[in-house]
Amino acid sequence: MPKYLFYGSYTPEGYRGLMEEGSSKRVEPERQALGSVGGSLEAFYFSFGENDFYIILDLPGNVTTTAVTLAGNISGTFNINGVALLTPKELDEAIRIRVDFRPPGK
Repeated sequence: MPKYLFYGSYTPEGYRGLMEEGSSKRVEPERQALGSVGGSLEAFYFSFGENDFYIILDLPGNVTTTAVTLAGNISGTFNINGVALLTPKELDEAIRIRVDFRPPGK
């Protein structure tokens, strides 16, 4: 199953929710949401700096990943971005594919 890294920042409304219910209580709703679309949560970390959280998860594919991202972003409690993660084996497969490409101006 494809693996993704999600990262993002909370809105003021999201921060209020965290302060009210605590950060540990965010893990189970994440597991439930991902499970509802055939995915699973591998890791959930809070951070400080540019982003407030990083989440590693497995999802069936890009369409499902987009649905999860949309659901999170329309909640109004955080802004989330996703990155597809590749295994070393997948990168090796990509390296073997020859692409007939001409750079601009060449």
